[in-house]
Amino acid sequence: MRIFLDTANIDEIKSVMKCGVVAGVTTNPSLLAKEGRSDYAAVIKEICGLVAGPVSAEVTSEGFDSIIAEAKKLSAIAPNVVIKIPATTKGLELTHELRKDAIKVNMTLVFSANQAILAALAGAAFVSPFVGRLDDIGHDGMAVVKDIVDIYKTYNFSTEVIAASIRHPLHCIAAAKAGAHIATVPTKVLKQMMEHPLTDVGIARFAADWKGVCAKK
Repeated sequence: MRIFLDTANIDEIKSVMKCGVVAGVTTNPSLLAKEGRSDYAAVIKEICGLVAGPVSAEVTSEGFDSIIAEAKKLSAIAPNVVIKIPATTKGLELTHELRKDAIKVNMTLVFSANQAILAALAGAAFVSPFVGRLDDIGHDGMAVVKDIVDIYKTYNFSTEVIAASIRHPLHCIAAAKAGAHIATVPTKVLKQMMEHPLTDVGIARFAADWKGVCAKK
């Protein structure tokens, strides 16, 4: 399972990329607003300068033609830009149209296997089932991820599954067990994945033992 970073914070991306574990980045208007940035295209360009893998940029226009125009503008920023389109009937039409120009789509706000099936048939490169938001309303978000993965395997769909709306490290383990191709995680969760109190205790113990040896010399 690959890891994408779910953020629009340039400093976070620069810091995490040093670890060599992030394969891509996903963004959305909410994440951009959180950073106080309104120049979406400029932010995407900055991110693409830091990340070689897929960088998902969500359209903000509303009309069909306007969305197509915005998607083409964003995809022209760099060859690794992927356009995020919400999972609606219009989203299917947009995905089908963008595919004609070889523009990759990440169908976002997916909450059911049915939506994922149609997204794959329309030509989406990625689908993003929102695990945390499903959990919030009493559904098993990761079960939806597993259903999608199993269906895609059965019919050899090339669309990749991005486990999104990840809230904590256990979600990442569950996504890996479910067979998700990718988990997109906030920086906080990525750091939590590597943290463990026994590791900290072990480091402290090794350091104390070594100091004890040195003190006897």
